[in-house]
Amino acid sequence: MEVGEKVTFPFAQKQMEGVIKRITEKTVYITADFPRHKGKVIKRSIHDLEKGAKKKTPRAKSKKTE
Repeated sequence: MEVGEKVTFPFAQKQMEGVIKRITEKTVYITADFPRHKGKVIKRSIHDLEKGAKKKTPRAKSKKTE
């Protein structure tokens, strides 16, 4: 990932596209065009944007044995 690169990110159960504006140690700031907010800055973690990252799944509840 580099500044100026186009990326897709999850937003409201959709995939949106934006341009990376700034990268910090664990966070990425993305500029995206929304219908009513042109140039809005969105903050996401690097882990969420990595390619091949696993999606979070809820853990199964364990049964207690007595």
